[in-house]
This record gives sequence, structure tokens and C-alpha cells, in this order.
Amino acid sequence: MASSVFLTTLATIVCLNFLLVPNAFSSPISEDRHRHVSCPPEDIGLLEFPLNLEYLEAEFFLYGALGYGLDEVDPSLSMGGPSPIGATRANLDFFTRDVIAQFAWQEVGHLRAIKKTVKGFPRPLLDLSPQTFATIMEKAVGRPLFPPFNPYVNSLNFLLASYVIPYVGLTDAVIRALLYKHGEVKLKPYGITVAEFTNRISELRNQLGDAGVRDEGLVVPKSLGAEGEVRGNILAGDEYSLGYGRTPQEILRIVYGSGDEHSPGGFYPKGAHGSIATSYLDDSVLLFS
Repeated sequence: MASSVFLTTLATIVCLNFLLVPNAFSSPISEDRHRHVSCPPEDIGLLEFPLNLEYLEAEFFLYGALGYGLDEVDPSLSMGGPSPIGATRANLDFFTRDVIAQFAWQEVGHLRAIKKTVKGFPRPLLDLSPQTFATIMEKAVGRPLFPPFNPYVNSLNFLLASYVIPYVGLTDAVIRALLYKHGEVKLKPYGITVAEFTNRISELRNQLGDAGVRDEGLVVPKSLGAEGEVRGNILAGDEYSLGYGRTPQEILRIVYGSGDEHSPGGFYPKGAHGSIATSYLDDSVLLFS
């Protein structure tokens, strides 16, 4: 059973890597490569599942940087799914807005790439309201925050909110690097440093994921740093500095904020889409999603 799961996951990773590999590493004749990728039928669900996160990231970054989302960029990409709740243009400095805009357009490209290979599914209902992020942050720090945390009020808040989302790809590393620069800065008016916020968020994700340590903040005890030599932790990883992986079930527990893949909430009030996510939802939830 374990070897079967490993091979299935490996095949899906190969498909994803082939989709997103830079052209510089591809054959000159592979410009239309996305239309010719063939994955085993049993892997289609695994390949479609990341669309849930790609939708989330694309909408959060598009709205944060530009003030509008997929419905204006390309309505066909949302496939008729409901518009996000509560997303708005963030009050970002020039540099951060530029970086977030780059993330946004890259996520749009990821959506196009995946949908050229598999049919995909409509955008699920996403709750990107300040209240959703405030709830997550209060769970992470273990106490109410006054005023409630709002990701859209400034650049640092937006980057911390971005840290909350489990990413597919290199986006996480870039966000961690940007936050690491401000690690010792205390976030006003909460009196908690950026590094401590990331530690608390990572601890919450580990708790919700319920699969042991799969996440770490930006500063760790030296014994847990790379080769036991550093405390800085821009690239979180295991004892060999290899990146942590998560199963779809773990991801759902985190993004739902419930710790239960059967119980929607958080960023996905009506649940995520696709065969894997919906297999954990009962009929009453599916009826209204």
C-alpha cells in the first residue's frame, strides 16, 4: 500500500513539474507541451487538487496588489464559481505591491497550465475577509487581538497573512525571506515580533494538520537549524534540510481551520472542490456548495 501511494504521488509530481518547468529547461519543440502531458487516470484527482490552492493564492494576490481578481483578469478561469468574499486592495508599499503582483500573475499562469492538462473545476467559494485572517491569527497566538488583525492595512500584515497559506511551489520561500528581514520587528499594536507570529502560525498549522512537525517558523533553536549551525530558518525542512510535504487531507485540515478534512470552514466555507476534497464531505455540504 505504501509503495502504491508513493508511486502515485511520484507520478503526479512528475506531471506537475513538467507543467511548470521553465522553458529554458525544455526542448525547443515543446512550446505546446501542456496539451500533450498525459497522466494516469488515477492521478487526475491529485493533479486537480492543487487548483484549490491556486485559486486561493491567485485571488488573494490579485486583489491585494491590483484590487480585482480572476473575474476581471479572465472569467473563463473561474469556470463560473462564486466570487471571493471580503477580498480588497491592500495598502502596500511600492516594492511589496510589485512582488505580490508578480505572484498574482504567476498564479494565473499556474491555473492555465493545469487546466490545459485536466478539466479542472469551478472556483470554490473563498472567504478572504479580514475576519477570516483575524480568526486564524487569534487561534495562533492564543488570545484576542485588538484591533482584530487585518491583512489589508499594510505591507507587513499582508505578508504575514500570506505566510498563513500552505503553498505549492517557491512562493513560500520568497515570502519567508521577505518576512525574515523584519523578524525582530514588533507588529503594532500587538507587541509580538514577526518571527514569533510565524512560529505561532506554524505551530497552529502543525496542530491542525495533525501529522507531527511539518512546518517551522522563521527562527528556531540552533539544534533544529540547518546542520545545527544556524537559528535562521528561511527554508523550513527536516533534519536533512529537505522540505516538508503534506497530504491533501492535511492541507484541507489547515485551510478549513477545523483540523478535520470533513468539516469545511476558514478559507473554504463550503468546502474545497475536486474528487479528493469532495470525497470527505457529506451530502448536506455538497448540496449547498
